[in-house]
Amino acid sequence: MKRLLLTVALGVVAMFATFGATPPRVSETQVLRHDPKDGPKVIQQGKASYYADKFHGRKTATGERMDQNALTAASKELPLGSRAKVTNLATGESVIVDINDRGPFVPGRVIDLSKRAAQEINIHDDGVAPVKVEAKPEDQPTAELSKKVAKVAVAREKAQAAAKTRAAKAAAKAVQTARKKSTAATQVAENPN
Repeated sequence: MKRLLLTVALGVVAMFATFGATPPRVSETQVLRHDPKDGPKVIQQGKASYYADKFHGRKTATGERMDQNALTAASKELPLGSRAKVTNLATGESVIVDINDRGPFVPGRVIDLSKRAAQEINIHDDGVAPVKVEAKPEDQPTAELSKKVAKVAVAREKAQAAAKTRAAKAAAKAVQTARKKSTAATQVAENPN
């Protein structure tokens, strides 16, 4: 019994150490990579889709009209006006897009592309594809947007560090609880009265 509880506790610890507080969803992972020579950058992996034709000409979050022939995209997290590189993970093809709208609002999707951007990375026929979205402060069109992208990257880094700390504390508590239960079970087994 004691061995079983200890094995379960160690399994929980391993899960927390590997995945953090909750396991990442396969369809959407968002990470920060910090390279001292490049500075912080935001990297998102998930699925990309593209705007339906009915959105052509409608206003975007920036106030400009959606243009299916422009290299633009919608992101929930990247600052409006920022620039990002989108890479189709199935083909390796990449395109640079300007973020001019908010979305997508479908679970697992990290970016909505204009039709032209989708064609550039060969996802037009499939409609959805696995992608990596990368935004670096040094690639932004203005100093203000560079600061905003860096701020998003740093905020992500802090959130990830906080999640790891919470996971480590939860794992330590799980081990402590398992040890207490194991000790109690041992005492009951040794002293049935």
